[in-house]
Amino acid sequence: MDIRELLVFMMQNICSDLHITVGSPPIFRKDGKLVKNNDLDNTLASMSLTKEITEVLAKSIIPDDKWLLLEEKGEVDFSYAVHGLGRFRINTYRQRGCISIAIRSIPLDIPTIKGLGLSQNLSQFGRLPNGLVLVTGPTGSGKSTTLAALIDLINKERGCHIITLEDPIEYLHKHKKSIINQRELGSDTYSFASALRAALRQDPDVILIGEMRDLETMETALKAAETGHLVFASLHTNSAVQTIDRVVDVFPSSQQQQVKIQLAAVLRGIISQRLLPLIDGGRIAVQEILIANPAIRSLIREGKTHQIYSILQTNAREGMITLEKAVKEPYYQGKISAETALSELPDDEELKALSPLNNDYFSRELI
Repeated sequence: MDIRELLVFMMQNICSDLHITVGSPPIFRKDGKLVKNNDLDNTLASMSLTKEITEVLAKSIIPDDKWLLLEEKGEVDFSYAVHGLGRFRINTYRQRGCISIAIRSIPLDIPTIKGLGLSQNLSQFGRLPNGLVLVTGPTGSGKSTTLAALIDLINKERGCHIITLEDPIEYLHKHKKSIINQRELGSDTYSFASALRAALRQDPDVILIGEMRDLETMETALKAAETGHLVFASLHTNSAVQTIDRVVDVFPSSQQQQVKIQLAAVLRGIISQRLLPLIDGGRIAVQEILIANPAIRSLIREGKTHQIYSILQTNAREGMITLEKAVKEPYYQGKISAETALSELPDDEELKALSPLNNDYFSRELI
């Protein structure tokens, strides 16, 4: 079995992920759902994988230095490219004494905001001179792709020095009007926090942080935005309001009031997104968009984040949209099913009434 054949098959069938684990044939994720390769009419590898096969597959793509890291820590992230096919983000890890591999495909071409079908309101974030823009959502919601589209917009339109800090590097950007330096965690730097501190001495205009994971990274990101840089970062949160609370709560209680003041001053917007399966195949991105206007800044400073949702509801003219509205729009257009919409809005009475499963379904779930 050749892992490159599996990757070719993965791309030909427009699968987003490939899972390799002992005791199972290779499993693909297509349109958000896990499918076995025989469900995709493939006879390449219908047999269950053994410990020996998964180890050979892993060794065929893992660089020697990353293999040592895998043996030492039990897991390792890295990027992998196949000429003419694409790039892949790979996580290899040990489980029950065996090796498993999770592979996500990354297209060679950097998508545009329009090409992704996203709101053109997002373009304004790429044209900001400074401040903090956060892209949030669960794992696999397309945060990296949205960030790549925003960076590419800046690269096409402005002469900037852009520094990206990623784990691992996914989309490869070429110098256009801007120059872009991309640094990978593990290969080029030891941590987001140390790379971000160093970035402030590298004359950047724009900084992309692949993920804000800890207090030190968040603290330095706020300082970078305060000192005139445009900072993009991602977080694993599910809504704009939750994102604000998460950033504040990471800090000790003695610092939280000062952090609220800082965040209110530098925050420019929050994009909270999901990828939902379409009825006709494929997936669609739905996004809650918060734009930090004076009313929202005031609520952040005062710690009244629970009132922010009402501002999202009443400021559509400014480009804001709630997750509720973002999910319902494709549902009313017949693009997603009621069940898909309900998976994101389980308490919505209107959707419950419209669902073919109706309330009997929810009664069974409660039981």
